[in-house]
Amino acid sequence: MSITLIGGIDRLKQDYIKTAKKRGVDLKCILHDTPDFKARIGSPDAVVIFTKQISHEARRKALEHARSQNIQVHMLHSCSVSSLCRCFRDS
Repeated sequence: MSITLIGGIDRLKQDYIKTAKKRGVDLKCILHDTPDFKARIGSPDAVVIFTKQISHEARRKALEHARSQNIQVHMLHSCSVSSLCRCFRDS
């Protein structure tokens, strides 16, 4: 399974990736809005958006891209590793 994580905390990036790898998930982290934001999202199986740590504009772009590609979206306010684990478990 391939998931793109949008938002989050820089220092937790490696923890997000390790947690995903333990669960057999290929995780791509995009922590900040960039000019090539939509292209970086790609075509994953799902998108997880940490809404507390990402701008409204980046959230809007991510939702727009996900809807156009028919990609499942999970939005979480908290950006902790445990929230990401719960998201993996619930989906």
